[in-house]
Amino acid sequence: MAKVEEKIENGADGDVVVMKFGGTSVAGPEELKRAAARIVAAREEGSKVVAVLSARGKTTDELVEAAYEISERPDPREMDMLLSTGERVSCALCAMAIHDLGHQALSLTGSQAGIVTDSSHTKARIMEVRADRIREALGDERIVLVAGFQGVSTESKDVTTLGRGGSDTTAVAIAAALEASVCEIYTDVSGVFTADPRIARDARKIPVVSYEEMLEMSASGAKVLQLRAVEYARNYGVPIHCRSSFEDGPGTLVVPESETMERPLVTAVTHSTGEARVTLSGVEDEPGIAGRIFGALAEANVNVDVIIQNEPLEGDAGADLSFTVDRDDLKTAVDVIEGLGGISDGVRTDEQIGKVSIVGAGMRSHPGVAARVFEVMGERGINIEMISTSPIKISCVIQADRVPDAVSGLHEAFDLGADATFPEDPTGEHRPTVRP
Repeated sequence: MAKVEEKIENGADGDVVVMKFGGTSVAGPEELKRAAARIVAAREEGSKVVAVLSARGKTTDELVEAAYEISERPDPREMDMLLSTGERVSCALCAMAIHDLGHQALSLTGSQAGIVTDSSHTKARIMEVRADRIREALGDERIVLVAGFQGVSTESKDVTTLGRGGSDTTAVAIAAALEASVCEIYTDVSGVFTADPRIARDARKIPVVSYEEMLEMSASGAKVLQLRAVEYARNYGVPIHCRSSFEDGPGTLVVPESETMERPLVTAVTHSTGEARVTLSGVEDEPGIAGRIFGALAEANVNVDVIIQNEPLEGDAGADLSFTVDRDDLKTAVDVIEGLGGISDGVRTDEQIGKVSIVGAGMRSHPGVAARVFEVMGERGINIEMISTSPIKISCVIQADRVPDAVSGLHEAFDLGADATFPEDPTGEHRPTVRP
């Protein structure tokens, strides 16, 4: 951890710092001015600053609502045109605030900033960052403001958006392209916690977490960082500092596992109630069927999470196949399955499910973790309907109304409360910079 944190703390004048501000951080005039002041403070410390901004407050939700007031199934291309406007407003207003503080700023759309994506509307992936215009503006001593969550497809020439939380990915991608010393993600929370503090009242902030742990946490429901942003950071070695827009002090540093101290058995308990389950009954029990099903879902850009299949008890019976998807993708998933025609006897859905997960790099070398998870669920009378594991994660699909009980029980069982300790650099030598 020392190399990464030393780079952040002791960055030389002229180092590039990327600062991303979420929707709550720019929601109103005062919040936006506060963000502008933080950006200017970083510039006055000697850094070259690129700031990536989200749409203000609930703007994106309001734009989505407006689209569905007009159309039951809004055209994806036009949806991207609509949704991309929110971040542009934030950047233009922040640039005005920075000018009033005596500094030069340049606001750019995603396409102007060189964010090149594929052609998948509403869920595009960044293919390349052509950052020449950003570098030129930084060379002219300007602060650069980039509209997050969006880019342009060179294939279709259309505006694209990156999906919920896509501004995180924009920021990390720009940090990688510019070889920035750090990507600071400013949100309405002070870092990554051992659980949602609204459920586990004694949840505490984690000082340092590895890319691998953060990937599993994001995939399992933690909303602090977008999954693809963490993937991008891991692939390009970009250190992330997740911190609060509304208070000073260090947040959570996300770094390579090789740079962390020895980790606790379990780092965090995460949860999600935004998924739905699809169950196909009487699926033909023959090679290639699963490939057809999940290949069709992939082509429709539907991401599948937990999968379970029950083999038929009798030779001529069909199998039952269940999987979970994001609830927003449920209708698309069902349409895809039904479009395959006769692949099963029927399709059932369940939107009242939740997922609870424990994540921790220390699980690799400690047996008995799964057993303890199941014991806790049993003690609280919580039925586990699906299970998914990795070397550092165990996820359980349960009924949605039992999620809070499961989170609090697991948080207590693995001693993650306020009295828990997490490894930190005992000398304080390599802690991340605290900007005002």
